[in-house]
Amino acid sequence: MDEETLTVWLDTALLMLGGFILMTVLMLSVVNPPAQSAQTAGEQAPGNVIIEAQWADSLDADVDLWVQAPGDKPVGYSNKSGIVFNLLRDDLGMAQDVTNLNYEVAYSRGMPAGEYVANVHMYRGVNVAYPVTVKVVARVKPKPDDEAQELATATVQLRHENDQVTAFRFQLDSHGRLVAGSLNSVYKELRTAAR
Repeated sequence: MDEETLTVWLDTALLMLGGFILMTVLMLSVVNPPAQSAQTAGEQAPGNVIIEAQWADSLDADVDLWVQAPGDKPVGYSNKSGIVFNLLRDDLGMAQDVTNLNYEVAYSRGMPAGEYVANVHMYRGVNVAYPVTVKVVARVKPKPDDEAQELATATVQLRHENDQVTAFRFQLDSHGRLVAGSLNSVYKELRTAAR
């Protein structure tokens, strides 16, 4: 084979290889399209409504946070997820805890309009002096890039084991804004309603 034929053959082989690589890359983008972010997919990112409960770090107390979103079942230790809320931290007091922090937190996926409820329940206390004070805070974050804004805060007293208290109830409109006059602490059972 002379030098000119070898050059033509190598050029043709390299062009064919380049075409094959180009076709493979183009086909991969069709077969496995790039993932869309939550914003481009038209969904809301998690953490639109954040509800936290916190009690004294020195207490060996298992206080449970229970939350309920509009049209959903209550979410708490025995039912850690619903359509809207997920309980992300179930604190057992000193049991199975590598930190001394006592808190529970629930995050929502989206913010449907309607009533939200937050309860705390005294599940167990080891050598605890009653009442146990629990601070409950609700924050809203309408858009993923927004700063979370405090919506409601309450400090409640749990007076004995198995005591359940409604920290607050509130309504959000379709834009995630608090409905005027809707914030209250009228008791609503959540723990047994989850069963």
